[in-house]
Amino acid sequence: MTLSKIDLLNKKFSKSLFGYSKSEVDQLMSELADVLGIIADDKKQLVKKIERRDTSIGEFRQREETLRDTLMTTQRMIDDLKTTARKEAELIINEAHSRAEVILQQAHNRLAQIHEDINELKRQRTRFEVELKAVLESHLKTLEISNPELEKVEAIEAKLKFFKKAK
Repeated sequence: MTLSKIDLLNKKFSKSLFGYSKSEVDQLMSELADVLGIIADDKKQLVKKIERRDTSIGEFRQREETLRDTLMTTQRMIDDLKTTARKEAELIINEAHSRAEVILQQAHNRLAQIHEDINELKRQRTRFEVELKAVLESHLKTLEISNPELEKVEAIEAKLKFFKKAK
């Protein structure tokens, strides 16, 4: 049963000896009690539903806040990781540059040493050639000086051979 505010305002009771008809008033009261009972039950259910929804909303807000905090923490971690990665990359690059410079300097030093060694070997070769020429010229002069004596020795040997054949 449903009674509206308009139904109540427009309700007319018949009159009896002591006022309004008791049965009509009792019937209206019964109808009003039923309607108020239904309304009270509906209200309790609605209040419970609102409480459950408020609880859900609170949980969702808490979850949202937790997610927001997690996202912010994750973003900070990502930013920190990026910064750390950049710094490590810069360190690696700087170290590689330093190593390259050391290797390049060693190569230049080795090249300079090789040039010095080549120049030293050229000086030694020149000195050897000069000394060899001097020794050869000395031996040649010795041979030239010995030639007259050699001719005498050869002449004597030729005579000896001749005598040996003659015997």
